[in-house]
Formats: sequence, C-alpha cells, structure tokens
Amino acid sequence: MTVRRISTGSPFEAQIGYSRAVVADGWVFVAGTTGYDYASMTMPDSIEDQCRNTLATIDKALQEAGSGLDHVVRVNYIVPDKADWPKCWPITSQAFAKAMPAATMICAALQNPEMKIEIEVTARVPA
Repeated sequence: MTVRRISTGSPFEAQIGYSRAVVADGWVFVAGTTGYDYASMTMPDSIEDQCRNTLATIDKALQEAGSGLDHVVRVNYIVPDKADWPKCWPITSQAFAKAMPAATMICAALQNPEMKIEIEVTARVPA
C-alpha cells in the first residue's frame, strides 16, 4: 500500500504529530481542520468565516491529493456551541452540493477557545 501525507504547514501538525491529509488506496482522509488563515495564523471571529477558511483548507488538501470537495463521501462537523451550527448551513450546503456526503455534527469543546468549528472529511480520488 502506498501512503502519501499532505501538510498545510500548520505548526499544529508538527507539534501534535499529524498530517493534514493522508492518501491511501484511493481514499483521502483529511484531519480535523479549523478556521485559521494559515498564511497569517489568524482566526476570524465569526463561525461563518471560520467555516469558509476551514473548507478552503480542506479543498486545498484534497486538490493536492487529486480529489476535491465533489468527491467527499463523509464529513464530520464539530462545534462547541450547537446554536452556531445553523449559521454554517448555507456554506456547507454550497460546498457539498454535488457530493452530498454522509454527515454528522458533534457538539464538543475544541482545542483552543477561539475555534468555533472543526471539520474532517473522507474523500475518494476519482479514477
């Protein structure tokens, strides 16, 4: 089995010991991703902006793997405040309009208090 690891350069990847994405046997597994702008290492205040940044980071990793948001088959959303979750629906429904992946929303504390959403996905690399 060939395994390829993809990094976004986030300092968390090295500090914690994980890859943003792992490509194995036609699958792409993207780690829980939060809303940081990794160029500036800043976190927007709104969950909507965090959601957009998160999906952009995920899409970039998927593209590097030879996949994309349209090939996502599973998505997990983690939010600390379930009341914020509906604000993301227009953003996630647009991002996954074609893929329509199986999805779960989990309400749980995240690593840092400024984090309002974390998303992880599983995707296929198209043949």
